[in-house]
Amino acid sequence: MKKIVFLILSVAFLVSCGSGKVANEARATMNGDWQLTSITYPGNSQNVQVSLLNDIPARCLEGSTWNFISNNNTGSYVVSGLNCPSETEFFIWSIDGTNAAMGNYDLMFKPTNSDHKSVTGNTGYRINLTHLSGSQMTWEQTVSFEGKPFTIKMNFNK
Repeated sequence: MKKIVFLILSVAFLVSCGSGKVANEARATMNGDWQLTSITYPGNSQNVQVSLLNDIPARCLEGSTWNFISNNNTGSYVVSGLNCPSETEFFIWSIDGTNAAMGNYDLMFKPTNSDHKSVTGNTGYRINLTHLSGSQMTWEQTVSFEGKPFTIKMNFNK
């Protein structure tokens, strides 16, 4: 019986250490400047107006430049686009690697002011990080739209 308990605890410890290492590698890969090249809505043929991240129109986020600083988990992005205010937005971020062994990461993202103090209280965003390499990154979030799942896909290049 003691051997079984020891084996279970050992496996749990190894899995938890492994997922942290993978999340740290992902955090290091995200470090630097990225450009949000496209926002798509897979499986949806409707012409919809989507707002993201505190009501910023998706068309204003396409082409925006993002900076992730991995040593303190802060960042910023500059909103761009035709008829869009050119503003710098700030955020804090982290990667939840709970399911990293299965290749699933969640990016936790919280808007802040320039001093990295929250502007939304205790609310933020949890976005699935579906692809991350040294030069490309993809985020996906599924929300409900008219009672049906609606997927938002954001593609970045470094």
